[in-house]
This record gives sequence, C-alpha cells and structure tokens, in this order.
Amino acid sequence: MSKVLIAIDKSQSYRVYLTISTEVVEMARKIHNTSPLATAGLGRVLTATGIMSVMMKDDSNRLTVQFKGDGPAKQILSCGYGDGRIKGFISNPIVELPLTKERKLDVGGSLGVGELTVIRDTGGKEPYTGTIALVSGEIADDLTAYWYISEQQNTSIALGVKVSREKNVLAAGGMFIQMLPEAQDAAVDSLELMLQDMKPITTLVEETILQGKGKSEQGLVDDLMKKIFSNIKEDFVPEILGYKDIKLECDCSKERMAKALMAIGERDLNEIIEKDGQAELGCRFCESKYTFTIEELKELLVAIKR
Repeated sequence: MSKVLIAIDKSQSYRVYLTISTEVVEMARKIHNTSPLATAGLGRVLTATGIMSVMMKDDSNRLTVQFKGDGPAKQILSCGYGDGRIKGFISNPIVELPLTKERKLDVGGSLGVGELTVIRDTGGKEPYTGTIALVSGEIADDLTAYWYISEQQNTSIALGVKVSREKNVLAAGGMFIQMLPEAQDAAVDSLELMLQDMKPITTLVEETILQGKGKSEQGLVDDLMKKIFSNIKEDFVPEILGYKDIKLECDCSKERMAKALMAIGERDLNEIIEKDGQAELGCRFCESKYTFTIEELKELLVAIKR
C-alpha cells in the first residue's frame, strides 16, 4: 500500500498529487516476474494510474489506462478504482533493450510508435474515452500530453522507477502538478523554475527513504513534498489537504471466469468439454489460475441453455 498526498498552494494556483509507490511497484514486479525494463514501464503506469484513480469523485468510478505500441513491450494496461485499488500487466514481461545514450532503461523504445488511451467510467450511460498518439513512450510525457489535449488541463507529471542489479525495486514514485483556473502568473513562473532544478523523482524518493528510516508512509511522503518544494516562493508553498491510499489488488474470481467461459457460447464450450475435458483460465493482472472440471463446464453449458 502507498499514500497519495494531496495538496494545494496558498494562492490556490495549483494542486499537487504526490506518492512514493515503491512497495506497490515491487509487488507488481514479483507477481509478473518482470525484467528491469518491464518493471520500469509497468511501474510508471501503475503509479500514474493510482494517482489518477484517487482523483475520481466516487469509490466505484473505474479508470483504464492503456499504452499500446509496435515495440517489443507491445502493451501496458492498468485499471484503477476511485477507492485506490489498482492492477496492471505488461504484455511482454521479459522485454529487454540496450540502455539509452543517457544510460537509462529505454521504456520509450520498448513501446515504440502507438497510442495512449484513457477510459473513465463514472457510472453514466457511456464511459469517457480519450486517445492520443504516443509522444515518446516514456509514460510521463505521454500523460502530460493526454491531460493537455483530452482534458484541457495543464499538468506537469514526473514518474520514475529505479531497479537494482538484483532486479528488485529500490525507489518508485510519481507527482502530478495541475494548474487551477485562477492560477497566478507568478505561481506558474515559480513552478517552472522549481521544476527546471528538480532532481529525478526516483533520486528524490530514494534520498527521502534513506533519510527517513523508520518513518511511516505518510511521514515519508510529507518529507518528499518538503524536499521538492523547498525553494518555491513562500506565497506558493503547497499545503496538505489530505491523503488517500493506493494498493495493488485484483478483483478477479472464479465466478467472473465462469462468466467469461459462458460468453464464448454453447458451441465453443461444447468443444472444450469434448476435446479437453476441463479448462484453465488465467488472470493477466495477478497471474491467478482457475481450473474448471468437466462437471463444472457441463453446469455452465446448462446455464447457457436456460
């Protein structure tokens, strides 16, 4: 579980969402047994999805974020709910590429040319869907463009995942800074100067964790905010509004898998019964396996015919 800190500056020019997501990303790495490059891509998307999920008004609201490209990673898909539950997977969890010229994991290269799609289901007749072409595949750049193009909101986004030589996650985190309608020009200028001098988010997260050993998740994210905004003008210092939890949790079940089997239709289900005598379905989000015996399959067949 991770904490998302929510704050607004004194002049009400911008809002901040900030999280240290190391624990969540490490859990996802273990579930999917990802390569360092896949961990970086999936971790950034999960972190962003967690922040965007808690922005939604109702706990039952659902968010889907899909990065799809022609690169070897193929697709990164994540889902989140307004109550902070998130889940995700990468189509190629063992993707590997040479480091970039800057000696960084090439997340953009792993996705290649493609699209970012965001779907928000708030309980209306039709969910809202926004799609843009990938800007760089580096996740934060693409989401910044999405917010500007599809949501008409200026948003600065920082996302990062640092992986050790042993492949475990050393640091992960994310920050969204969203400008508000009545933003003061001086606040914008002060933020721009701050962001120009800001260290990478993973460096700041790692420093905060090392310096704050023994502190709670809330205490660490508080320290991280102070570190990031230490040189901003006094008039525009962010003040904390509250916190929300994000956690990696899949909502799959055998009942849901049964519905998926019924959805393939009577003919195909009959074929599975006759040829295989059983069925095993796996969840891509949590890698759980669900086995259906021939008796259970026949019961589903009866249910279809009703």
